[in-house]
Amino acid sequence: MAREYILDGTNVTSLESFFDEVSRALIPGASWGKNLDAFNDILRGGFGTPEEGFRLRWKHSEFSREKLGYPETVRQLEKRLERCHPSNRKNVRNALNRAQSGEGSTVFDWLVEIIGVHDVGGEESEDNVRLILD
Repeated sequence: MAREYILDGTNVTSLESFFDEVSRALIPGASWGKNLDAFNDILRGGFGTPEEGFRLRWKHSEFSREKLGYPETVRQLEKRLERCHPSNRKNVRNALNRAQSGEGSTVFDWLVEIIGVHDVGGEESEDNVRLILD
């Protein structure tokens, strides 16, 4: 049986607090980049997580879904717009405009999509990460 890690969604009120929860639940004591790319790397295994895969149970995921909705998405895209490469500003601005209108993917969606890459049917399904939203 695969190892199971539990994320407590009541601790997730922003993308930064999600990263803190990942640190607490998946890789305690490890230093990592605390960004979306680094989170993706953690899911590949071997970075404190099992190489053979694991289950990721996200308890109180509906609470997290609400907190990681459009207001948080707008905040994150505004931060991204400040530091992104000039050639990417148009794309980020378009995503920001959509989020401000309550359209498009939210931060919660981004995270579920990243995890899905490593789950059954994902591009990196060999990583054998199973997401369970509770």
